[in-house]
Amino acid sequence: MIHFQKTILGNGLTVIAHEDFTTQLAAVNVLYKVGARNEEKTHTGFAHLFEHLMFGGSANIPEYDTPLQLAGGTNNAFTTNDLTNYYDILPVSNIETALWLESDRMLQLDFSKRSLDVQRNVVCEEFKEHYINRPYGDLWHQVRKLVYHSHPYQWPTIGLDLAHIQNAKLQDVKDFFYKWYRPNNAILVIAGAIKSQVAFALAEKWFGEIPAEKLSEKMIAQEPEQTESRFSDIRKDVPVDLIYKVYKMAGRTDKEYYPQNLLSDVLGTGESSRFYQSLKMEKKLFTDVSAYVSGSIDTGMFIISGKLADGISYDAAEKGIAEEIEKIISANITDIELQRTKNMIETDIAGGYTSVLSKAQGLATAEMLEDAALINQELERFENVTQQDVRNAAEYLFQPQRCSTLYYGTQSKK
Repeated sequence: MIHFQKTILGNGLTVIAHEDFTTQLAAVNVLYKVGARNEEKTHTGFAHLFEHLMFGGSANIPEYDTPLQLAGGTNNAFTTNDLTNYYDILPVSNIETALWLESDRMLQLDFSKRSLDVQRNVVCEEFKEHYINRPYGDLWHQVRKLVYHSHPYQWPTIGLDLAHIQNAKLQDVKDFFYKWYRPNNAILVIAGAIKSQVAFALAEKWFGEIPAEKLSEKMIAQEPEQTESRFSDIRKDVPVDLIYKVYKMAGRTDKEYYPQNLLSDVLGTGESSRFYQSLKMEKKLFTDVSAYVSGSIDTGMFIISGKLADGISYDAAEKGIAEEIEKIISANITDIELQRTKNMIETDIAGGYTSVLSKAQGLATAEMLEDAALINQELERFENVTQQDVRNAAEYLFQPQRCSTLYYGTQSKK
């Protein structure tokens, strides 16, 4: 059980405090409810660009890292299609340094041409290095383009096109900031050796005067029901043949998410999974094969992916996957299989919340999805999944018309 208290400041900032006096460290985590799904199709990559810009200096603090390092702290950030998260770890005695830094960049960034030029170049180089000039670099561009035709999940957080970041104007950046990075669109979590009431007082001191803004009411295009199977065959100079089969699944806040997620573990997580035992060890069709879920807020992806073994054709790989899917649809999974998977999930959840930072991030994410209390309810929701729930999930998911298949292979086999 992760205990916490929650309050909402007058400007709409949600503040969550978690007391942990087993450590002298504190975590300050700021989650902004903005990700790549909030971008326009002609201006993609902005949420990720902001991940960098937020370290480029703010209204009153020209440099972010040095004051935090002098206070004995470290920091970082990450962006997904659904959210952007910034965090700091430092001795609790110096916690106000992190609150000062985070509040100042929430107040106003350094909207200078110099800062934009520097961070834009960093992001463009990242785009080229990881998504253009690397084998399989555009894989998730290809997968998302195939799976999503309406929803902004059709592009990854790096963006749809390098030109969108190269051509970003200072006014575009300002508009995006004041549309999304406001206190009433953020969740602040303070975790560590600090009393909740002290944490709330400090939150009010440093964030309370930041003005709220009218939030954007941009409607996100939802993905319509897929009514026919989709297929794409990409051939490039890559080492091995890959296959991706993606089925649309429930969103992260839907009750169907839990049996569907558990199904992915039964099929493709770990060495005891069906895919590993049957397709890799017994039939030797793959050198690596797995099943996992995207965990997206809106319509998600149930992903089956594998690296084909030498000499194995795509037809043989498809046949092997289809046989395992048929097995799980035609009969319930065993008691042992279900319990083993639940034990694995329990271990992952318990092991995932051992530090003040992981608890802070877990509380922030739970609050965004539903309520911070969700962090203590997830395990029970998985525990309540039955064998029949898993079978129902398989019957629903694995319909051919719901599947998008991508072959990403070597040029020589075309």
